[in-house]
Amino acid sequence: MQSKIVGGGGGGLPPAFSLFPSLNKTFTFHQILVLIITFVAYASFHASRKPPSIVKSVLGPSVEEESNSSPPIDTGWAPFNGTKGTQRLGELDLAFLSSYALGMYFAGHLGDRIDLRLFLVFGMMGSGILTVVFGLGYWMNVHLLGFYMTVQIVCGLFQSIGWPCVVSVVGNWCGKEKRGLIMGVWNSHTSVGNIVGSVVASSVLDSGWGWSFLLPGGLVIVSGLVVFMCLVVSPHDLGFEEPGKEIEMSLAAETVVAEEDKEDDDVGLLENVDLDDSLAAIGFLEAWKLPGVAPFAFCLFFSKLVAYTFLYWLPYYLRHQAVAGVYISHKTAGILSTVFDIGGVFGGISAGFISDKIKARALTSVAFLSLSIPVLIMYRVYGSVSMFINIGLMFISGLLVNGPYALITTAVAADLGTQDSIKGNGRALATVTAIIDGTGSVGAALGPLLAGYISSRGWNSVFFMLIVSIFFAALFLVRLAKAEIKEMNSSGELLASSGP
Repeated sequence: MQSKIVGGGGGGLPPAFSLFPSLNKTFTFHQILVLIITFVAYASFHASRKPPSIVKSVLGPSVEEESNSSPPIDTGWAPFNGTKGTQRLGELDLAFLSSYALGMYFAGHLGDRIDLRLFLVFGMMGSGILTVVFGLGYWMNVHLLGFYMTVQIVCGLFQSIGWPCVVSVVGNWCGKEKRGLIMGVWNSHTSVGNIVGSVVASSVLDSGWGWSFLLPGGLVIVSGLVVFMCLVVSPHDLGFEEPGKEIEMSLAAETVVAEEDKEDDDVGLLENVDLDDSLAAIGFLEAWKLPGVAPFAFCLFFSKLVAYTFLYWLPYYLRHQAVAGVYISHKTAGILSTVFDIGGVFGGISAGFISDKIKARALTSVAFLSLSIPVLIMYRVYGSVSMFINIGLMFISGLLVNGPYALITTAVAADLGTQDSIKGNGRALATVTAIIDGTGSVGAALGPLLAGYISSRGWNSVFFMLIVSIFFAALFLVRLAKAEIKEMNSSGELLASSGP
């Protein structure tokens, strides 16, 4: 099916379609193009978040090393190199992530009401510029905590615009079929962005830590220009019909059969829903009351607490923990930390694939979270034995920790934001996404802050905090997982009874 340029729904077509009419292709072509553009956009967001974690070991307190073959002792950068340096670094993370979490709620609400393409570009440009400004503190010889805190707070607000926008756009273009697998692959942008940001920031760290911010900031700005030129927000803008959006996860065994029967009956009704009604934004409190939103939101709170503690402190941990009796350099620590993110890529894809196969998002998340607890214990105990063991356990940890995180922020959010109980209201997706990821972002802000304070007492305490957080993350989904197990058993019984 060829597209017909109409310019509705999303606020108009991007300039590239006027400059290059040959871009007028099939639905599948545009669907793939949207997935690629949004992937690059959010990967660049995450790439620009990595510099603070990469430069922590340069900015922070000096490390005493006993090995003669290790790099020279660090001198740090005021005001982060004092006795409370790790606490100041944790507060810097809090400044960014708390404003990010707060901005997430408002960004989702605004995203349901304005042109998502222009809103996303606004967030990307602001994020890129402020990331560059932070790096300028190196050349300007700035040692004021207030300067860095202010930049991080404002940057967090701009960064909060990204996630509700890209998820809402992808939700417009992708139906529920294989949503877990598609979004599991697509959501690897988080880990890919972390990897790119880590490699870029680490590779130029020896030239001065300012470069570690300058290059990722420029990457976000360039990606923002691509989004402005090429991103089509909705199939309606090109004359296509949006793919069907029905809930696929079962929240209670006794309601599943009725919901599935209702889907077929409602198809004709949904096709006749007035466009204005389908675009009406859902209320904030009303979105919280949707089935499954609160449990998954609080699960993500603890999941992101763990994931972001690794995101912001893993390079610092690797720099300050001897592996086989040897301390590694700043650059090596930054690059080595990408193993966790590589595991996260496989974790997101595998969690999405498994949840599609067994049709149980909560059960898949609980399984990954439960397995991650013994793996984290093993990583803390045996990670220093050899580099091979460290890398292997780090990879598995990333796979199990990031799997549920990726699943909840993408497929689950899209499921909950397009379920039947909101009667086809597609504009609710950005609000639901913002609630889930915004709540998770509060945990993301808390984790790095606690790590900064607790690490002064020893890293065993930090890992204990992470394990307790994973336990609570799984606990919030136990009821939903039980309901999914009952539904799976019920379906098996029905199949058995229909046999000869």
